[in-house]
Amino acid sequence: MSSSEFLKLENQLCFSLYASSRAITRLYRPMLDELGLTYPQYLVMLVLWDQKESTVKDLSEKLDLDSGTLTPMLKRMEAQQLIVRQRSREDERVVDITITDTGMDLYDKALCIPQTLLASSQMTPEEIVQFNRLLKQFLKSVSEFE
Repeated sequence: MSSSEFLKLENQLCFSLYASSRAITRLYRPMLDELGLTYPQYLVMLVLWDQKESTVKDLSEKLDLDSGTLTPMLKRMEAQQLIVRQRSREDERVVDITITDTGMDLYDKALCIPQTLLASSQMTPEEIVQFNRLLKQFLKSVSEFE
């Protein structure tokens, strides 16, 4: 590929990733609306469905969100009774996040979300796993240059 070909939109990896992200978010939106969640809230719930509890710092690191973005979102989730936020007894600088029964009740309703993405992708589960592995490898590589 010539140097000038790299500057064409259709050859830009960044645009393919951006457009894919937007398409997936649009695909998820109706299902997340049924759950009463935004996409970032869904990401928080994914962590909590798996771990049952976390800290704001841990969520921030896992989701690559700063606390200024995460804290108001967690406050809204607490108002929805999906989580409980509480200062740690060992270190009051640490805020512990625990999923509630109401938050756990959304788990079964959310099981269709990855299945819908898989069906929409027209890829096999193995291809999706491989694609995700390659994306994570790519993300790790480019993150080292930050």
